[in-house]
Amino acid sequence: MARDYLKKATLTAQSGASDVHEVVQEILTNIEAGGDAAAIEYAAKFDKYDGNIILTPEEIEAASALVPEKLKADIQFSHDNVRRFAEAQKETVRNIEYEVVPGFVAGQKAIPVDAAGCYVPGGRYSHIASAIMTVTTAKVAGCNHITATSPPHPGVGVAPAIIYAAHVCGADKIMALGGVQGVAAMTFGLFGLPKASILVGPGNQFVAEAKRILFGRVGIDMIAGPTDSLILADKTADPHIVATDLVSQAEHGYNSPVWLVTDDRALAEDVMGRVPGLIDDLPELNRDNARAAWRDYAEVILCADREEMAATSDEYAPEHLTVQAADLEWWLDRLSCYGSLFLGEETTVSYGDKASGTNHVLPTSRAASYTGGLSIHKYMKIVTWQRATRDGSKRVAEATARISRLEGMEGHARAADVRLAKYFPDETFDLTADE
Repeated sequence: MARDYLKKATLTAQSGASDVHEVVQEILTNIEAGGDAAAIEYAAKFDKYDGNIILTPEEIEAASALVPEKLKADIQFSHDNVRRFAEAQKETVRNIEYEVVPGFVAGQKAIPVDAAGCYVPGGRYSHIASAIMTVTTAKVAGCNHITATSPPHPGVGVAPAIIYAAHVCGADKIMALGGVQGVAAMTFGLFGLPKASILVGPGNQFVAEAKRILFGRVGIDMIAGPTDSLILADKTADPHIVATDLVSQAEHGYNSPVWLVTDDRALAEDVMGRVPGLIDDLPELNRDNARAAWRDYAEVILCADREEMAATSDEYAPEHLTVQAADLEWWLDRLSCYGSLFLGEETTVSYGDKASGTNHVLPTSRAASYTGGLSIHKYMKIVTWQRATRDGSKRVAEATARISRLEGMEGHARAADVRLAKYFPDETFDLTADE
């Protein structure tokens, strides 16, 4: 049967998006021209902050002292999990060399980028976990310098827990600078910082647009939109847990899509009946976000069978994908488009968001169809090298000369010719291009 939308979104993640390009471009241009002074002016304008931009060791120590011991332990627990998982990922990246033909060796080398700039949101929510995810992974990758920046609050500065997390996870410098100005400072190397090789971390639409504009002169993890989540559930799923998980992700923001895909109508109707009450039970700010997200962006889709469910999920390519259904191994083998996968009710997206070890900086807006999330690999350049003996280069030189001439690239061909002439002066080669 065709998909049956028991609930259809009236808006998409792109609906009503304001054009922020010109605003962001102007800020970036002004900061690049005006340097530190311009960034400080924007900090005063947008952050209402006039304290130190680069936090001193004494300020970091003072902020850390304000963090309760229980929260410190939780931050350390999350850091350890993320670090260990990143270390395991790093083991999958290795230097290699391979003799492609006798005497001609090609190789691969993994080199960490020099400087990482980690943006940690601190506006509506203080994203402690984002400091852990971005800084820890950069540290394990081996980046020479890591800067973490987060928006300060007027008269207060950066949230102490964010400062503590960034420090514990290995940030070399911590900045009290939010928004476009924070991204610009890391990119342009302001305040004595090295210019960032890569910018990572989530942010609002202004941060996302700044990363989009700067991409090319600096690397980025991805261009992120509103967070999104999809749950695949069959008749074995617990409707209360499914509904709770949907609401937990809808609270991210008014435009954060959540989707339920199922082959069981009774489950779908049960979940839809539970969601409004669970939303009403949230604190006010969370409640407003979740209510708008559920009303305008959520969908509940009824499919004929699990194959159609899987196909629907792959089409949506969600940032977060949860499976609460029988035969988890089948789903693991079948599904191919997601940022991060959560198998079974014993785990949940919230675990991945905060403490389980996998990274929560993930592709949104169906970008999971072509890319994964932040990992050790994003901070590393996979480069190649080669070397050869004279005999080993002989056959490669012949092929290069002929292919180059066929393409009309005579200069390339002659770079091969001169080597053949030097190394094998007594031999004759047919280096013409035959079409």
